[in-house]
Amino acid sequence: MKRRTRYWICQIAGWGGWLLLQVFVAYQFAPESILTPEIKRNLFFYSLFVDFFCFVAVTHGLRTVLKKLEWLSFSPEKTFITFIASIFITAILSFYASEILIEIPGTTYEKFEINERKSKAILMEKDNRVAGTDYYLYENNGKLDSTKYTAVLKIKKATGWYRDKNNNWKFEEQRKGRNFGGMVFNIILLSIWLLIYVVWHYIDKNRKDQLDKLRLEGMVKSLELKTIKSHINPHFIFNALNSIRALVDENPPRARTAITELSNILRSSLQAEKQETVPLQQELDIVSDYLALEQMRFEERLKVKFNIDEDTLAQQIPPMMLQTLVENAIKHGISKDIDGGIIQICSKFVDNHHELTVQNTGRLKSVEILTPAGFGIKSTQERLNLLYNKKAQFEIKNIDGNMVESKIIMPVAEIL
Repeated sequence: MKRRTRYWICQIAGWGGWLLLQVFVAYQFAPESILTPEIKRNLFFYSLFVDFFCFVAVTHGLRTVLKKLEWLSFSPEKTFITFIASIFITAILSFYASEILIEIPGTTYEKFEINERKSKAILMEKDNRVAGTDYYLYENNGKLDSTKYTAVLKIKKATGWYRDKNNNWKFEEQRKGRNFGGMVFNIILLSIWLLIYVVWHYIDKNRKDQLDKLRLEGMVKSLELKTIKSHINPHFIFNALNSIRALVDENPPRARTAITELSNILRSSLQAEKQETVPLQQELDIVSDYLALEQMRFEERLKVKFNIDEDTLAQQIPPMMLQTLVENAIKHGISKDIDGGIIQICSKFVDNHHELTVQNTGRLKSVEILTPAGFGIKSTQERLNLLYNKKAQFEIKNIDGNMVESKIIMPVAEIL
């Protein structure tokens, strides 16, 4: 509805503006010859409104036909051919439709003007003192009478009227090709209209294509994130259930507590599916519950340290990401060492970036440093790229003291 309203506003404003321009020119530059007497003025305005109606009608019909043809899907060559054909067809239709409608009052502005010229021709006969003579017979016995010929030529050139050999008035249009000129003028006007119409729709189509592209990219991004999460959550649940299963026979009360901790984690995990980021404090609660479960399995072999800057607790991070790094630290570090080890989680601001690190006992092989194994580590980098448009960094490396460090550096600014 809005598009249709805008279209009609443009139609009426465009062709109405052209009508007003002609009225302005008539009043400003030729009021006596165009607008006097009153009947001539009325015929002038009537012809303008007929032109306005015809132009609106043919262009609207052209628009309807083009829409049905779905011209926006045409090739450039076919579009050009359609453009040229449309101009000539609408120009012919508008010209002859206008000619027919202008005849409705019984006379036209052009006919009235021709009759005015006849009156002028009669006056010129008197001024040239040839009225009532046979001046029109400038050829007598095959001999040209120059005086008579001059009078005939002067009257005919000024008005288009002349007397034939039978003394009857005849009219001959001196402005040759007047109809052709009117047709050419229509072609020019309709070319401008169609050019504006085509350019507008190409720009509008390009804008829509860009918006569709952005929507598609957003949809792909959302689907990629959901795919990654769907891989993370089953992985986490499998490891957590293994930890609880080990407690069922050994310590039932603790197993019940572990089930409560797992339910808290699963609840948070389900909520995380609907969010791109969560506060660090919420993620730490999940990690604390997860580590509590793992400590049931590793007992004294697993030691945990937190070094968290309180100012970073409200900082947004991707959900389940920290838990993924802790899970990998236990799986690839602590669980492979007979004596176990330590996991240290740090969070701080460094140079206007949020730096989140997980350090664990163990060593990475050189191949693993270059191409880290495991979906969890791979998904971490993929999620950071998607969420922060490659403005976040992730690295995992060996550090001094038989330790492995996983570090995420994220911009403090809002996620793109």
